[in-house]
Amino acid sequence: MIEDDKTPVADAEDIAETPADAEPAAAADGFAALEDELAEAKQAVLYAQAEVLNVRRRAEKETADARTYAATGFARDILSVSDNLMRGLAAIPDDLRSDDKIKSLVAGLEATARELDSVFQRHGISKIVALGETLDPNRHQAMLEVPTADAAPGTIVQEIQTGYMIRDRLLRPALVGVAKKPD
Repeated sequence: MIEDDKTPVADAEDIAETPADAEPAAAADGFAALEDELAEAKQAVLYAQAEVLNVRRRAEKETADARTYAATGFARDILSVSDNLMRGLAAIPDDLRSDDKIKSLVAGLEATARELDSVFQRHGISKIVALGETLDPNRHQAMLEVPTADAAPGTIVQEIQTGYMIRDRLLRPALVGVAKKPD
């Protein structure tokens, strides 16, 4: 130690000298802190990898759904064409169907309806079976109640408009009349 004006001043050698047991304790604390940081970093990496995997799976599912259901908007629009074609065919009386002048027109309309059904099937569009089924609000929309003793209440007895599914999703609900107990 150098003493000037009776003020003790420590030199570098005195500062470097510390008790022997202080160094291992400080090193152990530093090592434990580093181990904790490493564990936290490993956990953060695992969470980041899991998040990346989840984002990738979600993106793949959304891409597959987009591919599968891409025609949904177009299919909804074309359903009205199908409905009008079926109404037109249903409006032709049986006696006119046998008339030679109308026979080829009816055959052409029926062929068009078959081709439209074939296109629907190729693209996963199917009709919802409604008549005789129990009302399912996920597939049917009740438009009216029909008092009848012929069917159990809640059973569909009339189909106003055909419903459609595109694969496993509802494209358009079936508009139906549902049986209720007679008054």
